[in-house]
Amino acid sequence: MPKNAHPPRGKPAKKTVPPEEDTSFIVFGDGKPKKKKGESSGGDGTQSDSKGKGKTAPGQSEDGPKKPDTRTLIAGASWTGKLPVNLLSEHFQKQQWSKPDYRIRKDGDRHFAYAVVLSKMNQKTRETTTLPPIKIPPELEEQAHQPTAVEARNFAAAYTLFRVASAKNLHMMLPPTYKDLWKGQFTELKKRDEQEGKGWMYEADPFFGFAEREKARESAAKAREKRQKQQEEAQKAHNQQPGAAMPSASTGAAPRNLMKGWERVPKIELGKKTRKEAERLIRRDAVWNPNGVEIDAATKLKLVDEITDLGFRRSHVEEAAEICKDREEIIEWLLIHVPEDDLPSWSLPEGYVAGVSMASSNLKREGAVKRLAAAGYALDLCEEAYDSQGGDERKAAALLQARLLRPDDEDNIITQDLVDLSIVDTDPEDDPWEVEMSSLEAIYDRLFTRPAPELCRIELDVKQQGKRLILQVRKPFGPYPAVVPIITFEAAIPAYIRLSIIRQALLHAESNFIGMPMIYDIVDWIQTNAGDIFQNPGRLTDVSAGLAAADHSSEPQSQKRRAKGGRARRPIDWTPATPPSQRILTEWQAKQGSAAQQKMMAARQSLPAWRLREEIVHTVNNCKVTIISGETGSGKSTQSVQFVLDDLIQRQLGAVANIICTQPRRISALGLADRVADERCSQVGDEIGYTIRGESKQKPGVTKITFVTTGVLLRRLQTSGGNADDVVAALADVSHVVVDEVHERSLDTDFLLVLLRQILRTRKDLKVILMSATLDAAVFEAYFKEVGPVGRVEIEGRTHPVTDYYIDDILHFTGFKGYGMGEDDATDEKSFSANLRSIGFGINYDLIAETVRYIDRQLGEKDGGILIFLPGTMEIDRTLQALSHFVNLHALPLHASLMPVEQKRVFPPAPHGKRKVIACTNVAETSITIEDIVAVIDTGRVKETSYDPQNNMVRLAETWASRAACKQRRGRAGRVRAGDCYKMYTRNAEAKMMERPDPEIRRVPLEQMCLSIKSMGVQDVSGFLASALAPPESTAVEGAIRLLSQMGAITDNELTALGRHMSMIPADLRLGKLLVYGATFGCLDAALTIASVLTARSPFLTPRERDQETRNEFDRLRASFSNNQGDLLVDLRAYEQWAAQRSKGASTRDLRFWCQENRLSPNTLFDIASNRTQYLSSLKEISFIPTHYSSANPATHSTYNKHNANDALLRALIAGAFNPQIARIQLPDKKFAAGIAGAVELDPSAPRDQIFQPRQRPRICAS
Repeated sequence: MPKNAHPPRGKPAKKTVPPEEDTSFIVFGDGKPKKKKGESSGGDGTQSDSKGKGKTAPGQSEDGPKKPDTRTLIAGASWTGKLPVNLLSEHFQKQQWSKPDYRIRKDGDRHFAYAVVLSKMNQKTRETTTLPPIKIPPELEEQAHQPTAVEARNFAAAYTLFRVASAKNLHMMLPPTYKDLWKGQFTELKKRDEQEGKGWMYEADPFFGFAEREKARESAAKAREKRQKQQEEAQKAHNQQPGAAMPSASTGAAPRNLMKGWERVPKIELGKKTRKEAERLIRRDAVWNPNGVEIDAATKLKLVDEITDLGFRRSHVEEAAEICKDREEIIEWLLIHVPEDDLPSWSLPEGYVAGVSMASSNLKREGAVKRLAAAGYALDLCEEAYDSQGGDERKAAALLQARLLRPDDEDNIITQDLVDLSIVDTDPEDDPWEVEMSSLEAIYDRLFTRPAPELCRIELDVKQQGKRLILQVRKPFGPYPAVVPIITFEAAIPAYIRLSIIRQALLHAESNFIGMPMIYDIVDWIQTNAGDIFQNPGRLTDVSAGLAAADHSSEPQSQKRRAKGGRARRPIDWTPATPPSQRILTEWQAKQGSAAQQKMMAARQSLPAWRLREEIVHTVNNCKVTIISGETGSGKSTQSVQFVLDDLIQRQLGAVANIICTQPRRISALGLADRVADERCSQVGDEIGYTIRGESKQKPGVTKITFVTTGVLLRRLQTSGGNADDVVAALADVSHVVVDEVHERSLDTDFLLVLLRQILRTRKDLKVILMSATLDAAVFEAYFKEVGPVGRVEIEGRTHPVTDYYIDDILHFTGFKGYGMGEDDATDEKSFSANLRSIGFGINYDLIAETVRYIDRQLGEKDGGILIFLPGTMEIDRTLQALSHFVNLHALPLHASLMPVEQKRVFPPAPHGKRKVIACTNVAETSITIEDIVAVIDTGRVKETSYDPQNNMVRLAETWASRAACKQRRGRAGRVRAGDCYKMYTRNAEAKMMERPDPEIRRVPLEQMCLSIKSMGVQDVSGFLASALAPPESTAVEGAIRLLSQMGAITDNELTALGRHMSMIPADLRLGKLLVYGATFGCLDAALTIASVLTARSPFLTPRERDQETRNEFDRLRASFSNNQGDLLVDLRAYEQWAAQRSKGASTRDLRFWCQENRLSPNTLFDIASNRTQYLSSLKEISFIPTHYSSANPATHSTYNKHNANDALLRALIAGAFNPQIARIQLPDKKFAAGIAGAVELDPSAPRDQIFQPRQRPRICAS
């Protein structure tokens, strides 16, 4: 090896630097000693044959055959290209390497070029580097033996060329024989070597790799020698001086001065990042005064005076003395918590300058961070906030201020609040911010500047200190002045004093100025009180959230309890006639006189609920719980909440009104929000708003009625904290909770009722209103009577007469003859019965189509829509397909899986000349009203979940609907005028239907609910559920708890960290666990897709043909996406290819054609994409991934998806997520029988397969 390695090609030589020890190399040697210079390197005395192109070496010519034509001999007479030796020579010349040195020996009558030696001369030092020979591997030795030396040399040249240029397509220039070797055996050998860790053998620059390996070998050898020498010296010292280490007597050394060692104690200098992390850990986890020792007053006063003399601020020392137990701990606390710019000089290193100092190539980021830090916030907090908000300085300032004001809130709650507020838009034509900016400019004149539309600066005059302060005010996220602005200070005063002024000013504004322009009042308050704050800035712990990361509280750890929920909600102040309430009353009165409002009032007064308005209001005001029962069309859902709101406004309590109305479905919340907003002549998002999963339209402090799905309210209660007090506090600012459609008895509704009953025991002023479409109020009255008076109001329905037609009538009207009936059949009673039997109890889509045709003919020119109730989405698709050939129909689907925009398409009237037909599930039974429906087709079927806790089996089966549900469906036909209901079942079948369905809590698995209950801090889950309106079976609860424990969500009856994350993801537990694993192990996108596939279904369309050839072709098609890796990974890779084509801008037509070629369903793929978006949003909401994460952002995408292509990891994560619901199938041993031609394998007619499940005995499955 040369002393100086050759510099990289095309680059100047650099001074070599001793490399660090690198153990990442594995050096493979042949075990032979290195040859000395000048020693022959050939084998068995054969001289090197590096000269002569195509010539044999001396001493070999007479043994070989007569020299043939070289080109013909090597490649055949037809070959006109270059030979391997020529290509190798040219490659060496281009790389500036020496000529290849072929080592050839003769074995019998054949020649064997067993190795090729590579060498290179350093043009500056003239030193030559020679590599170990490239030897022909044993697998190729037989082929490498050639009749002539020139043939052997060409074979060795071809193999050597592959070793140094396998990444190039040089095989295209080789003769056919060597081209096949290149693509075949050579490539297979390379794959094997790479698998064995020998990929270095195929480096394009073997000299560079050899030099690196030699360096690594030498470094390792030196390190090994050093360790061995140290061990020998240590052993020698131990042998000479057993026991304690003392100077040897033979050396004559004097005894050591033990104290002198302290003079040589080394200093530890931490880097900035390490120091900040150490400080953060100490602030967060240090235990101050664990035993709660209190210093007596005299000693405390003496310590305060003494430590203040050391240079600390007296207020800081007094605060530390309240927390700590002695002098030493007080000083330690001060050194950790007092900001650097207020520490005494002796506590800082010599020459250290506290303050903002940073160096960055990103000048924009550096400037923004400096501006944020100028307010007093810690630099590292400013950097973290700026980066977490995607480089948005305004959002970063809002995040820092929110942390300062609400130090006990989790970051994910603060971030989510900012996201929610960001949704709110303000009308630019009447923006209070712009109005106030104009006023401030007129008031302060030259002291006022406005660098940007959302930013202003005001110079203050604090006379008490004679200091120049600049107040910077940013427009907040959300409706100003319903929320306080974002303010910062620039002043030559300590950082914590700046933060203290900001915090006290904003807290004062929140208490006194909300709802009115407040910047002038804030400025006035600061100028009045700044002097006092300078003298007594308050406790450091109050502003610690702005001084250091994760320093939300500095109380002793034994006494500290951090709140884990949402932001602290201010309890309701029921004081009437406050200025905001008077303003709301004035606006409401002015609106009542408008023509639009008068028109809406006339429509509202025609509803049955209007006649009971005073009774409803009186009952709500005098009872803790009010139960309102009303038939479909009575107006209970739209009017009751308005009656309550109008009463509060008229009693001058409009400012405290905050009514939450829950709905079982998203479409119900959206439809009611639109309807009520129209009736009040306002926009959705102002006085009336809504919140559903993934979408929100409301304004804090402005919205008075919010329609939400039941799951959204449960999530608010669930994420409030970890105990019952936090659940109560989550509704502290809510005046009324309205639970609509309680008669459906869904799982979420029953869960919410249990929580509300517990909350009512504490919240004496909270009002709960239950609304039911059936007259079963007695059940709910008995449930709530123990918490206070329960009132009942019954509203008569306003439905027009509805005529019922059953299946026999329908067959008569349509003349439908069923399957296999002749033209003249079904004329007598016997034939009619046979026709009825041929239709059966299943859904006949042709009959539905004929019924729609009949209704359309009966209606003629009259308007009116048709509503078809079906059990599921598959049935809806088949029905729409059966109706597709009717050109005069406007057919639409309606089910819960549709996006909100698609669901809203059912409300507008049909296009001119067409009749609206809606195929829907039971989502249209209650809650929503489609105004123009005049006919209903009821199949009488519904899909319900049933659960057997004994066998832990869940079934989603199609069954008969209840009579109560069918009654609701029937009522939809009489909303506009007299209507018709066409029932696709007999009167006898109707009589056998259940009166009402079992509550969902008794027919579904309970692990998701049990996890939610645990996340609220409830220890006794069984006892909690026993208090439900319809308690579930104890075996179901026990099985759910056992499953949660097996999944790792619960340990020793306590929620684990994994369980905490799973409880906050609105998805099946197994899917939530998979999402957590995916984000943790760097395959987030893959986990999102797999979870979405499992939520929807596989995107592949199974062929209807049953022949084996079609099935095999389908299997091959699926395998082409991900061979032998399982169904889920096949679906994953198929979706990824589809998504990749979409991202490249492929047209809809091209995508449809690609899906058709690969037997994929475009609709299912879009459903999967929608589910991915929702799951991703959920992970952002709980701050498990950054809010700015995006597939389009290379930085975040690469961080969370570096292992997306690792199939083995994905399979392991899927198995881990679904544990213990996994099984191993073991097939029986094969059996053979003796036959004439030998042993023949028996074909078992009923093989007995063993299925092994975790913690269960194997089960035998006969097939």
